[in-house]
Amino acid sequence: MLSILIPTYNFDITALVHEVHKQSTTCNIDFEILVFDDASENLEIRKINTAINGLKNTSYTILKSNIGRSAIRNKLAKNAQFDWLLFLDADVIPVNEHFISNYVAAISKSKKIIYGGILYQKNMPEKSQLLRWVYGKEREALSVTKRKENKYISFLTLNFVIKKNVFETISFNEDIPNLRNEDTLFSYNLNQEKTPIEHIENTVYHLGLESSEIFLNKSRASLEALNLFLKQKLIDAQYVKILRVKNRLQKFKLDIFFSTTYPLTKTIFEKNLLSHKPSLLIFDLYRLSYLCYISKK
Repeated sequence: MLSILIPTYNFDITALVHEVHKQSTTCNIDFEILVFDDASENLEIRKINTAINGLKNTSYTILKSNIGRSAIRNKLAKNAQFDWLLFLDADVIPVNEHFISNYVAAISKSKKIIYGGILYQKNMPEKSQLLRWVYGKEREALSVTKRKENKYISFLTLNFVIKKNVFETISFNEDIPNLRNEDTLFSYNLNQEKTPIEHIENTVYHLGLESSEIFLNKSRASLEALNLFLKQKLIDAQYVKILRVKNRLQKFKLDIFFSTTYPLTKTIFEKNLLSHKPSLLIFDLYRLSYLCYISKK
């Protein structure tokens, strides 16, 4: 019935695996848990993760080389034996003990993709992780009602169920560089094919909060990916808000202003974003100016 697929890299996935294994066993369903490790360099974590091989219907496989976020998800799906695939990121944990049973109840022949949503824990993290936490709570942890207003762009690939034959038709693009934003391209392709996405309340906590500095680096990489998608005509500029804004600026040649000011404002913006009170408005301006800057290269 259900193949639970978890890609990981340098992350301890034992708590997540034990939780979904316990819940799946309680549901009394046919299931498997496949964990593929994308050639983690941390040998201690690899040793810790190996312990899950002792669980029934569970396997932990270490890949010989790093193949990237898109390819590892596709590889997991190809190795799955059941008709329904539950993709979970390594750094999440179900919010409640009914997580698996909620998905099982939601699965039907009429549905093709089901997204459960994401939450961030209420306790404020240390200062060095504040930007990721603030952004996640405001921009990603959306209610079902809010998500349904824009079903595709609010879909994240860290917690979703998909029919295997649908995934075989629309999988992750392995031709793109391993920059980021592969989930945006995936949701865009689903949108283009008019593949329906069902949004339900079945959240996971995102535990893997990186430092604000790392998050800024990843944010720039995400923008580089979007810029590449646009140049290669893999995505429509109207699909993502920041691309729409940049296009409007371009019509009035205001993108030149943002492009020119990026090197001048970068340090000032980053000082705020790395502080104890990061502003999402400044984060948006930072991202927009960087996108305009790299678009001119």
